[in-house]
Amino acid sequence: MGMTASAPSSRGVFVTFEGGDGAGKTTHIGFLADALEERGAEVVRLREPGGTPVGEALRAVVLDPAHESLADEAELLIYEAARAQVVAEVIEPALERGAVVLCDRFLDSTVAYQAFGRGLDRAFVDAANRFSTRGIMPDRTLLMTCGSPEEGLVRVGARRAAADRLEQAGAAFHGRVAAGFAAIAQEDPARVRVISSDGPRSVTAAMIFHALSDLFPWMADARICDEEYFAVLDVPGGRAAGATSRASQERARG
Repeated sequence: MGMTASAPSSRGVFVTFEGGDGAGKTTHIGFLADALEERGAEVVRLREPGGTPVGEALRAVVLDPAHESLADEAELLIYEAARAQVVAEVIEPALERGAVVLCDRFLDSTVAYQAFGRGLDRAFVDAANRFSTRGIMPDRTLLMTCGSPEEGLVRVGARRAAADRLEQAGAAFHGRVAAGFAAIAQEDPARVRVISSDGPRSVTAAMIFHALSDLFPWMADARICDEEYFAVLDVPGGRAAGATSRASQERARG
């Protein structure tokens, strides 16, 4: 039972990744997805806003720097519309069939960015989140932190030709967002686990697996998840091949 890829339930497992830009969410979602798939799980990877044709179209609108006049209230409702669509079209069906859903941002980002960052009414934002999610909550949320918000924006800027509308919102805004994420973690410590990505990627990945080991018991097995298992993340270009190779070795051992 300790080697299964999903929690002991017919329902799937819903894991979200939160935090400021540049904290490494994409890298670690990819590594986690590879690991789960190698152990037999169906994994659905999503990003917010997005994940559906409707959601991707709304993402293009809300993040376009050309829309600098977009009202804060309109911004909130665009995010909620995209979320309602991905929940109905993708997340709820995936969980019903027992899949593992990994989502880059979910309702906590709306609280952090729109309630704390923009200053919209928290109670209204919470109500809008409940409406758009149909009451579905993540089983676990991993809040990725890495230095200051400004440092994260610099890392993102080094990878992109142009900043999107939220990235251009300024240091004070992103400081409020970071405070919002910290408040969310304090409010719900059973669900939200804070993961520092300041150190080597291998160390961060090991912390992520530890934070998920109650949902996926094999992640607590030191025979599988030892230093070698995670070390591939510290080798440029070695993540996917290393995860596959190691999983194949484990199958060969029986």
